Amino acid sequence: MAARLQPTPQARFGIGPVDIGHADLGESQRRGPAAQPRQQVIPVEHTALTALTAHQRHASILGSRDLVWASEADCAASARALAHHEALRNAFIELRGPLGAGKTTFVRHLLRALGVVGRVKSPSYAVVEPHEAATPSGALHIWHFDFFRFKDPNEWEDAGFRDLFAAEGLKLAEWPEKALGVLPRPDLRIDIAPLENDSRHARVCALTPRGLELLK
Repeated sequence: MAARLQPTPQARFGIGPVDIGHADLGESQRRGPAAQPRQQVIPVEHTALTALTAHQRHASILGSRDLVWASEADCAASARALAHHEALRNAFIELRGPLGAGKTTFVRHLLRALGVVGRVKSPSYAVVEPHEAATPSGALHIWHFDFFRFKDPNEWEDAGFRDLFAAEGLKLAEWPEKALGVLPRPDLRIDIAPLENDSRHARVCALTPRGLELLK
């Protein structure tokens, strides 16, 4: 049963220019005003979750949180909250959801919150885009992956990504299911699903102790 939300006058997803590539069709670069995302458990038919087996959905989940993003401003607020965690420095975060769900938009807001300047491109064609941010703890290396175009999980090995994942820094991966079986266990998994009125439901699951730190 899908959750029903009342229309909102706030800025919606999918308004504004986007980078080339599939770029999670309709995802905006526009930054909204500060807002507090609502946190609640809702009965929602989540396409990204239902695509997983029951074992994949529940194995090793140490904690979870459900968010409703009524607008892109809510998405940006969640990204800013996550950016404050020191545990993010060496975290691996998976982002799941259908095209247009808001994965790239969330990454873009997270990178901005971390202090990344310049253009933030979708890595749809390049597969990975590197970034660097200056933080009080020193330079933070960030790797933004998009495995949407992978035909075989072995492409992950052939591209030498094992070395990148072994290095220090934050790793963010869209379409991780395209590299199923070769990716390391993520610290945090964010499943994003579109709702009515251009809202989003985000389920944030911690799969490691570091992920639990990021949930706080």
